[in-house]
Amino acid sequence: MIDSYRAELRRYRQIGEKALAQMADDDLNSVPATGGNSAAMIVRHIQGNLTSRFTDFLDSDGEKPWRDREGEFEERGYDRRHVETLWRDGWGTLETALAPLTDDDLSRTVTIRGVELTVDESLARAVGHLAYHVGQLVLLARIPLGEEWDWITIPRGGSAAYNANPTREKGCEK
Repeated sequence: MIDSYRAELRRYRQIGEKALAQMADDDLNSVPATGGNSAAMIVRHIQGNLTSRFTDFLDSDGEKPWRDREGEFEERGYDRRHVETLWRDGWGTLETALAPLTDDDLSRTVTIRGVELTVDESLARAVGHLAYHVGQLVLLARIPLGEEWDWITIPRGGSAAYNANPTREKGCEK
């Protein structure tokens, strides 16, 4: 089961990276609407969340006192290199924490904001949270590109061809 979590998290990391790679540098800090988030803000939030949750994962509360969640959403300009560094740092913290875990660890208890969860519950929560924000990144990357968008998932009108050769399913190599 832990391998399934690792694979699903890796899949969302790759989707996010492919979306960010298609964004123009000028679009990384673009806020699409009042109260909205830029791609850089979302990446900063993902990094903050992953670093807080998965630093000392099994032994300390996942909401660290040093985390500045509100600051993750402040409008600030970041260049592509900084955005990529934040992305790598957050995901690296997650991957380091998950590397030694086995299926036996899934029933262990961790704490987030004083609430006890099993490791299994906390990982399910992380997958959902990351899927939500990676979806936002895809949308922010896709809108300005229009027809120039290089599809990361099955393109519209491409279901039949994909179903004949499902390269993204479990056990398939791409």
